Amino acid sequence: MWMLLRDAITYACMLILLSTGLTLTYITTKVPNFAHGEIAVIGLFVAFTFLKIFGLNPYLAMPAAFALSALTALGLYKLVLKPLMKRGATLDHLMIATLGYDILIFAILNVYADVLTKVYKVKTRGFMPFRPYDFTVLDQPGIFLVSVVAVVVLMVTLHLLLTRTRFGIAMRATIENPNLASVCGVNTELVYTISWILAGGLAGIAGVLLPFYFRGSPCLGFVLIVPVFTASIVGGFYSIYGAMLGGAIAGLSEYLITYAIASAVGPWFLSYRVAVPLIMLAITLLIAPEGLTGINWRRAGSLLKQKLSGLWLRLASLGGVKA
Repeated sequence: MWMLLRDAITYACMLILLSTGLTLTYITTKVPNFAHGEIAVIGLFVAFTFLKIFGLNPYLAMPAAFALSALTALGLYKLVLKPLMKRGATLDHLMIATLGYDILIFAILNVYADVLTKVYKVKTRGFMPFRPYDFTVLDQPGIFLVSVVAVVVLMVTLHLLLTRTRFGIAMRATIENPNLASVCGVNTELVYTISWILAGGLAGIAGVLLPFYFRGSPCLGFVLIVPVFTASIVGGFYSIYGAMLGGAIAGLSEYLITYAIASAVGPWFLSYRVAVPLIMLAITLLIAPEGLTGINWRRAGSLLKQKLSGLWLRLASLGGVKA
């Protein structure tokens, strides 16, 4: 049971890293980045290169993965989205642009994978997870410890950044009202730039962790984008803290529910694992489109209390009639 829960926590931590980055770019520039999953795969292949080509521990690839993924995300904003915004592109145009950028990254990764296969004779598609190369501490795998530490560091750093620094104040002002913030002297363009750098870097770090958990492949980004969007929307697409909460809920739920159903109906259900986050996404959009952090919990609690009180009175009156 502990091994199952441990793997679920590990997966949830990866989703937290990814969903936080996705939400960060959305709340600043208001653009859903559909290339976010493939940007994470860049980090995966950086880790693969460190291990298979240079013979180094893949965890050492984190700084390089952060830098390369951050540069890729920044390129999306500076070279694609910003010029389109200046020309008055609609949200639909911007979303399609991120999809095009996603396909471009996918093509480049496939070319890189083919080069590695041809030159170094290594398997670059569907290769087994890196768990045999992982370390252990107190009989716990390194991927579990590293992912948890990465999320804790992320939460503390972002909280301090948003609440204790002038840049955090500028970012919150830009999120609330970019035009007013710009008039008040806030460099909104700097806020956007750093947001995309942080989002890409977080995706790159998550990408380094992915091959310890998943079979590696250039197409992994297409698989990841559904649970990542689910995590962001479940928690609240307008809140960084909501993205963290959503990543934890979506990750744990997807893993544990999939395991429970597969145990009941057979291992064939594992192929339909993506159905779990899709159903969660649909339910959230129908019931609470703004996510958990967008719900007025005090009002919801008051309404629930009124409903329960009314139900209790009805049951009491029915009991009195029968008596």
